[in-house]
Amino acid sequence: MAKNSNSGQLVQQLLAGFAQLPMKAKIAVGVLALAACGLLFALSRTYMLPRSPNEHTPDPTQPTEFPAGAKTIVLCLWNMENLFDDKDDKRRSIDEPYDAWFVNKPEDRRKKYEKLAVWLVKQNGGIGPDIVVGNEIESHRAAELLQEALNAALPTGAARYEYVAMRDLDAGRHIAPCVVSRYPLSGVKLLGSRMRTLEVHVTVNKHDLFLVASHWTSQLTDKSGDEDGKGRAKYATTIHELYAESLKGNPKLDFLVCGDFNDSPDSESVAHRLHLTADATQVRPDTDPPKLFGPLSDKKPADFGTHYYSKPLIYDQVGISPGMFDNVGWGYVPDSVKVPTEGLIRSGSRNRQPWRYGSEKDNAAGRGFSDHFPVLVTLKVAP
Repeated sequence: MAKNSNSGQLVQQLLAGFAQLPMKAKIAVGVLALAACGLLFALSRTYMLPRSPNEHTPDPTQPTEFPAGAKTIVLCLWNMENLFDDKDDKRRSIDEPYDAWFVNKPEDRRKKYEKLAVWLVKQNGGIGPDIVVGNEIESHRAAELLQEALNAALPTGAARYEYVAMRDLDAGRHIAPCVVSRYPLSGVKLLGSRMRTLEVHVTVNKHDLFLVASHWTSQLTDKSGDEDGKGRAKYATTIHELYAESLKGNPKLDFLVCGDFNDSPDSESVAHRLHLTADATQVRPDTDPPKLFGPLSDKKPADFGTHYYSKPLIYDQVGISPGMFDNVGWGYVPDSVKVPTEGLIRSGSRNRQPWRYGSEKDNAAGRGFSDHFPVLVTLKVAP
């Protein structure tokens, strides 16, 4: 009681003293009191109140305001269907028909590369995608031939494709991913000795993108796809482990995985092992396990199918880390994902079915491009 009494007397003395102050002094004291209250409120928000989980990362569904001078980058992912080079390497029986064909009939080889390049260069305002990720590429030489075809198709003044990343791999079939880019590539290596998965870093404006390009096992040879340590399950788990470990060291990591997953977005391997999701609120660095945003994960195959087997299927996909939803380094432009089909469906076809280039004997009705449609996505890089 004594303490409360003393406190009351002190308050009365302070109020009496305040009442005797000149008006200007009273105003100054009032301003200082309001400022002190504001400071205490801000400190309580920072150090005392719990934060919402969504405060860690901006909402991926909302546009990110990049600083003035940010560079727009268009990335294209495309399974190019048996893109072999001009050297007969005497491959095993499953690949030799394509290996020998493109050597013995150079006009067919040149036509294939030219068709792919001319179509690609029509994209991105007529200058071609800035980064091309190709699947079913035979060799580094084949990647170089693609680079040459792209540069030959460019309009005057367009920036050339200066960089190629590729590692030859003989794993069931002698085909693997490659990257052809206008921007520097580094740290090129395969993830695993017999996995068609290429790691590469892309540098723009001194900002690093950790890019993983992959081609998972076929539904024909790996029908279940969800057995631990095998097939598509192994691909998904291995890539996710790499992503999760890299994210621990850098929560703002700009990481993008893309490829022909040979599985739909709702499959076990994609949704529950690679942890691709269309729910943007789950894409945060603090989730366990960490998820990746799949811009095609909630799309309808009838509108966004990239492959066709009795019906349209979304097999070619992209996964994006939470670090690509801020305005630092690399970023994803919301709703920019496209699966274009113009010119890529055989005339008269009623299905959303890619017009493939085919084999040496499949040319009765003319040749198309590939048995997959490409995927385009737009990114941004801060100055």
